[in-house]
Amino acid sequence: MPENLLRETWATQLDPTELCLVLRERMGDTGQFDGRSDVLYLPQAREKCRVSLRYKNAEIVAVEPGAAFDHAEWEQICAEIEGSILSGPRKVGRALSFNSHRVEGWWRGAQSGVQILRPPDDAPRAPFEMADHPFILEFPIQEASLWSVTSHRWIREHHRLTLLLNLLLVGATRFLPAQQRHYWANVRHDGVEIKWVQEYYSVNFGEVIASELSRPTGGELEEVASEEYYKAVGHDGSGLRVPDDLDESICRYRSLSPALRAKFDRATYWMNMALRQGYDSMSASFASLVSSAEALTAKSTKHSVYCEECNKSISHDAPGATEKFRAFFEKYAPGAGLQARRSKMYKVRSNILHGSDLMQLDLGGVLVFGLPWWNERELYNELWSLLRIAARNWLRNPPAE
Repeated sequence: MPENLLRETWATQLDPTELCLVLRERMGDTGQFDGRSDVLYLPQAREKCRVSLRYKNAEIVAVEPGAAFDHAEWEQICAEIEGSILSGPRKVGRALSFNSHRVEGWWRGAQSGVQILRPPDDAPRAPFEMADHPFILEFPIQEASLWSVTSHRWIREHHRLTLLLNLLLVGATRFLPAQQRHYWANVRHDGVEIKWVQEYYSVNFGEVIASELSRPTGGELEEVASEEYYKAVGHDGSGLRVPDDLDESICRYRSLSPALRAKFDRATYWMNMALRQGYDSMSASFASLVSSAEALTAKSTKHSVYCEECNKSISHDAPGATEKFRAFFEKYAPGAGLQARRSKMYKVRSNILHGSDLMQLDLGGVLVFGLPWWNERELYNELWSLLRIAARNWLRNPPAE
C-alpha cells in the first residue's frame, strides 16, 4: 500500500483547497486525472507524477508519492506548510457586502474583530431606501506566503461572514456572486431607458488585506436589545442598526466545531439562495428554505427493537424527514407555529422537489390574488420567520456532535 504523506495535523488545520493550491503552485501545474475520478495527479500522471491526491467526496484523505517523487522537494513543501501557511501573521481582510438598509455609520466587534464601515463618500449609492446598499466588511484572516492561499481565505471568510450576517441582521445581507448575470434593465428611475446590463458594483475602498482595522468614520451604528431587534426594527429610514449580541453571535459561530460549522454554513447558504431565487421562482425559494432547516437537523440513524415472535432484532429507521423537520422547529422555535402548519410546509417542499406541484405564483398567466395564492404566501412568510428564529437559537445552543 503506498505511503500516505498527509500529516495528521493538516486534516484539522488546513483546508483541502489550501493544500491543493500549495501543491499545484510548488509543482508547477494544475494536475491531471488518469482513469480515476477520485485521484488527482500532480503535476501530471504516470511517470511524471510527483504526488497524487486521493479524495473522498471533497476531502483529501491521502497524499501518495508518485514515480517522480522528490523527497527533498517534499520536505521543503512540508516546512512551508508548517511555517508560513499554517502560522502566517494575522491580518485584516476587507471586502464589499450589501444590506437592504442604508449603512451610514460603523460597528466594531471587540471580541470577534469584525467591523462594518460605511462606504467611501464617492461610492455609487442607490437613490431609494429599499435597495442593496454597499458597506465595507472587515474581518480577521491569516495571511499565507502564497497569494493564492491568502486570496482563498479572504474570499471564503468574506462569504461565510456575509451569509452569517444575512441571518443576524434584519433585512437581507449579501455579496455579489462570482457568476454575475447579464439582463435587460431600465437604467432610469425617472423615466424609461432600456439597456442590456451586467450585475456589477465597484468602488475604490483601499487594500483588500490590511495590517489592522480601519479607522471608522461617521457615527456608531445603534445597537438594539436583541429581544426587540428582530421584532421592531424595519425600514423606517433610520438605516442599519445591529443587535446588541452581534459580537457574541459571531464568536459563537467561530467556536463551533468544524462539523457543526459546516452544517451551519450549509443552512446560511440555502437561506441566501432562497433570497436570490425569490425573484425568479417562489417554488425554488420555498424549497431552499426547507433545505436550510434540514441542514441543521440531526442525521438519520437506525435503532434496533427485539421482536420476541421473530426471536431477532429488527432494525428501524429513525424518525423520517417530516418528523425531523417538525422536531427541529419544535425545539428551536417552540410555540411559533402549529405542528400541522410545519407538516404542510414540508409537504409543499416535497411536492415541489418531486415535480408534482408548483406554487401559484410560478404558474404563469394572469396572477389572481385568490385564496390559494394567499395561503401559500402566508406559509412562505411563516417559514422565513420560523427559520430565522430557529437558526439563531440553534447557534445559541448547538447540539452535541
